[in-house]
Amino acid sequence: MSAPGPAGTGRVVLLGGDGESTRIVYHALAPRFPGLAVVLEPPVPRRQLLSRRVRKLGLATVAGQLLFMAGVLPRLRRAGAARVDEICRAHGLDRAPVPEDRVHRVPSVNAGEAREALRRLEPAVVVVNGTRIIGRQTLRAVSAPFINLHAGITPLYRGVHGGWWALSEGRPELAGSTVHLVDEGVDTGTVLAQASFTAGPADSFATYPYLHLAVGIPPLADAVAAALRGELSPRPHPALPSRLRTHPTLWQYARTRLRNVR
Repeated sequence: MSAPGPAGTGRVVLLGGDGESTRIVYHALAPRFPGLAVVLEPPVPRRQLLSRRVRKLGLATVAGQLLFMAGVLPRLRRAGAARVDEICRAHGLDRAPVPEDRVHRVPSVNAGEAREALRRLEPAVVVVNGTRIIGRQTLRAVSAPFINLHAGITPLYRGVHGGWWALSEGRPELAGSTVHLVDEGVDTGTVLAQASFTAGPADSFATYPYLHLAVGIPPLADAVAAALRGELSPRPHPALPSRLRTHPTLWQYARTRLRNVR
């Protein structure tokens, strides 16, 4: 982690999904930004998520994704557990629950309750992590910038699992994280910072998310501090094509194993 710098003034609110990555981001930011509050939404119901995917991607693709998640991912997680612990120790990633007195629970980031919570908290900066796509009404509920930590180098690796997709396509230099402003698109906002990671022989699909967090949290914290000081410095998007990524299917994953990408 980078050394803390001047944080400026104003409240920071973490708008997140109720999952491990949000807990890690909270514990990384809380010492640097006193009074950090958390607005949490629950996961999207599985049936709703699958129905949406089938409409967008087709039944065959979603079936292939489910086969990967049910047949391969549990084994990768078991095999990668020690490596995940190692990454967390090396980079100070704290997976403990967020203190409940810091949490404001809402049914969705796009619900009226979420907008009411944001207005009540009066944030100077909103950090976004692991939520569903945030709609216009929520983005406009407060005047603060919304800053997201994305697991992928945009615009080529928008969506999910950007590091795995980069490695599977033979582009290890593009395995990394992007800190960007949030707009109404999917990971299309103005880039503030990007950082890459190097995957080792013990890494896999199950460990890449932690490498994304390890390299992405320091520039995220720096961007939040800059926003509080009124010194955000957007950078041009890299000269890359824009592509939205989804979960791999079983057969997509099988092809990458031939290139020793796990």
